[in-house]
Amino acid sequence: MTDRFDSGVAHPARRYNYWLGGKDNFAADRESGDLLAKSYPAARIAARANRAFLGRAVGYAAGVAGVRQFLDIGTGLPTADNTHEVAQRVAPDSRIVYVDNDPMVMAHARALLTSTPEGETRYLEDDLRHPERILAAADILDFTRPVALILVAVVHFLPEQEESRRIVRTLVDALPAGSHLIMTAATTDLLTPELKANWDESLRTGRSDVYPRTRDEFASFFDGLELVTPGIAPVADWRPDPAAEEHPSPVEASIFGAVGRKN
Repeated sequence: MTDRFDSGVAHPARRYNYWLGGKDNFAADRESGDLLAKSYPAARIAARANRAFLGRAVGYAAGVAGVRQFLDIGTGLPTADNTHEVAQRVAPDSRIVYVDNDPMVMAHARALLTSTPEGETRYLEDDLRHPERILAAADILDFTRPVALILVAVVHFLPEQEESRRIVRTLVDALPAGSHLIMTAATTDLLTPELKANWDESLRTGRSDVYPRTRDEFASFFDGLELVTPGIAPVADWRPDPAAEEHPSPVEASIFGAVGRKN
């Protein structure tokens, strides 16, 4: 995760945009994306499956769970069905705070993302590694009322598990009862031995900046929370949409996803 704009250095948000078929990326992002795709050929399928999980999970939070506030950290570049669009379709008065550390994301967010008159959308340029600062700046959210904390495909850019747990715990501890954690993280648990070896080699040689989590490591982020059915699952298997065009297998979308409720 980089802290300043440099088009010559690949950034996860722009690489993700490339995999999703977007145009808001640079040569370094495309080169990085292609290198990773050589080690993990289903990278683009996984990116789409992860994005689809986000839509279903936000829809659940706004609909079934009745949440009206969303803190989306590591939001990435705007594409179809952004968090505020999904939430405000269900509940027009939803408030959303987006956070990302790529200035390009913020520039596009301000230009392209809007809000319903009843709701509100805010964009913060900051880094997941600064949870206290994010919480202080997210002042359109009322932290006495439930918030959906969204950490989709972002924690796996942090190499240290214990540091990651501390950051997530800091954020969750700041939220009241009735809040939800919506989270995904890459894993090699679901891969074939050959694909896992490729992934490990990509990390060792510096071609990858995605640090996968085991199921137990991923589950630890939800300690003290009540997992929403079906619990921890490959993202494509978490409340799948029968009408969806794609139904990736766990090998194709090797990402764990879950939603947990704070009681």
